Amino acid sequence: MTDPDLMAMAEDELIRASSLKWRELAKITPWGDEFEGVSPAGRNVLAARSYLWAAQEGGDILVEVTVYGGASRYDQGAQVSRRIKKP
Repeated sequence: MTDPDLMAMAEDELIRASSLKWRELAKITPWGDEFEGVSPAGRNVLAARSYLWAAQEGGDILVEVTVYGGASRYDQGAQVSRRIKKP
């Protein structure tokens, strides 16, 4: 079962991570980053964002976000994704 606190932060970050248009994202894909943050419940967490080609280079872009409580707890984190269609 996914932690609701981690899921809330992952969903919020996915909105931000996918706010750019395909044209802007295509310039940086593939790319990813990770940062420290504070969850809605006040816990220190790590958030990782990835921009990947969904199937083939130049096509749809897969935006993935994972929020977790530390390196040893990555597998218990919340992961969400969204596909940004090529126009």
